[in-house]
Amino acid sequence: MKMIVAIIRPERLEAVEAALEKVLDEGDHYRITVDTVEGHGRQEGEVEIFRGQKVRSRKVQRTRVTVMVNEAYVEKTIEAILAGARSENGGAVGDGKIFVTPLEEVVRIRTGERGNGAI
Repeated sequence: MKMIVAIIRPERLEAVEAALEKVLDEGDHYRITVDTVEGHGRQEGEVEIFRGQKVRSRKVQRTRVTVMVNEAYVEKTIEAILAGARSENGGAVGDGKIFVTPLEEVVRIRTGERGNGAI
């Protein structure tokens, strides 16, 4: 089992969800959580005017997509996120990152079911 976390542009969320739906909705094999986050990388924040001075915010708003999948779906998930999140014309600074980490255990609270079946 793996946990895949992608930090993407907010406007690309619908495209990412559509791409994930195409490859992962084969019998309910994944779970997704989406939230709004702020951070910075290479892309610089917006320039604003504050008390007559130009100020550049270091933080940029992004969307974090967390997907838990069984091993067989890891590469499909990565490819779907890449396809949905990459800007037109081959991508751009600020398109985001994908992180893949092992998922030691999953427990469904309602039934107590554990492991692959709990995803």
